Amino acid sequence: MKHTRPDDARPKSTRPRQAGRPGPANAALGAAGLAGFLALCEAVPRLGIVSEDYFPPLSRIADALVTELGDRTFWTALGDTLTGWAVGLAIAVTAGILAGVGIAVVPFLREATASTIEFLRPIPSVALIPLAVLLYGTELRSVLLLVVYASFWQVLIQVLYGVQDVDPVAEETARSYGLGTWARVRHVLWPTALPYVMTGVRLAAAVALILAVTAELVIGAPGLGARIMVAQTSQAVPEMYALVVVTGALGLVINVGARTVERRALAWHQSVRGEVAV
Repeated sequence: MKHTRPDDARPKSTRPRQAGRPGPANAALGAAGLAGFLALCEAVPRLGIVSEDYFPPLSRIADALVTELGDRTFWTALGDTLTGWAVGLAIAVTAGILAGVGIAVVPFLREATASTIEFLRPIPSVALIPLAVLLYGTELRSVLLLVVYASFWQVLIQVLYGVQDVDPVAEETARSYGLGTWARVRHVLWPTALPYVMTGVRLAAAVALILAVTAELVIGAPGLGARIMVAQTSQAVPEMYALVVVTGALGLVINVGARTVERRALAWHQSVRGEVAV
């Protein structure tokens, strides 16, 4: 079965960008936009547009955030969330790459697994929450089950896309020179698939964080999600929003870090060299 590639999951184009690098003017515009958004968050509840009981002013959220940062249990919860995210992501990436390459190099497996992949991939990970609770309760393994399941498909599908882009001429040339299966994987398949793999890893990193926090929020596993749930049920609204801000900042850091790793891993690739050249 032939896979189609969604637009938001494609790796970077191999064409150099035509626009220049972000300059001070763009940075100033970004800072101005952020400042305007923060001012809006402060003004909306102050003006009575939204009740402060449901959306407190930004200054109160900031005070709650400072209090959270001084609480040792907050850092314990942050560590629990990062542990579930990192371990689950590592398992998913490793399994996704190995499964993708294995399916790619064995034609029989491609045909035998295509329908199964298309059946399992759309199943929402949150639908597995009852199973995770039955198997592992509120332990870390429940979080890992959901994180690995959701992130695995991001990597596997990208690997399969990358394999489809291998140049048939290069493949036949490698065969004519007597390269074995794993030599062809190393010198032909892997360089072609790596941009796709890095895209899959970047997407999986974001999905893993979402599922880790969601699992903690719904299941009650230790972490930021469970802390948000406790704040919500105890009517500690500023603290709840402060924790939401932390999860958003964590997602931003993870995304920036994933893009940085992607650029370094693909420093040899035309897409990254094109960015540097303009």
